[in-house]
Amino acid sequence: MIDVTPLLSLGLLLVRPGVLVIAAPPFGSVYAPMPVKIGVTVLLAIVLVPLVDVPAVPTTANLAGIVVREFAIGLAMALAIRALIAAAEFGGHLIGFQMGLGYSAIVDPQAGVRNNVMAVLYGNVAVVTFLLANGHHAFLRALRDSYARLPIGLGSVADSLPQSVASLLGLIFTLGVRLALPVVTVLLVAELALALMARSAPALNLMADGASVRLMVGLLLLAVVVPAAFSVLAGYTTPVLEAGARAAEALR
Repeated sequence: MIDVTPLLSLGLLLVRPGVLVIAAPPFGSVYAPMPVKIGVTVLLAIVLVPLVDVPAVPTTANLAGIVVREFAIGLAMALAIRALIAAAEFGGHLIGFQMGLGYSAIVDPQAGVRNNVMAVLYGNVAVVTFLLANGHHAFLRALRDSYARLPIGLGSVADSLPQSVASLLGLIFTLGVRLALPVVTVLLVAELALALMARSAPALNLMADGASVRLMVGLLLLAVVVPAAFSVLAGYTTPVLEAGARAAEALR
């Protein structure tokens, strides 16, 4: 009879990194070819073989429970990177709507859906910042360390999971507003100036000219704000990864 224990162990090691590769944009996500995703997943699993102790799985029910838990842990960690990019896209959405670019949507290669132009720009800035800050190295180290803190096996859901998810969502809102606040604030001042001009000179067609003013002011501000966004996003890389780790640790 053929011993399938080594294959079963390798299969269990494929679940957690496989979810990371599928859900985390720097490692795969929707725009990476499927052979690349499979190759990266198998490579990570092979590297983890000498580092991780895989327990024996006596029954099929236990195997299903372990696979579900591994999938949930990998998804919780992957959502950390998703949160960073979603925060940047949220800030880009706020800026784009304020600039009047709400109708200029293009297909975002990261999400596979139509997105605001500014949201796509800020999402790409977030991915580049994550890579420049060696966030992918920290993420892979967190994957390795997760097997020490959350070994493969059955577990339970802690009461801290809702709070961990809420803190992750709070980071998205906080970071998104922080990225968009300088541009939105100046554009609001420009809107007030246009309103005063329209009040003092009703003959001016500010409904048409105002769009050009908003666009010009917004582009000039972006030339100043986008370079500063790199440092802001880099500063949030560690807190976002820690929030994802807390969400994963709730699945003990």
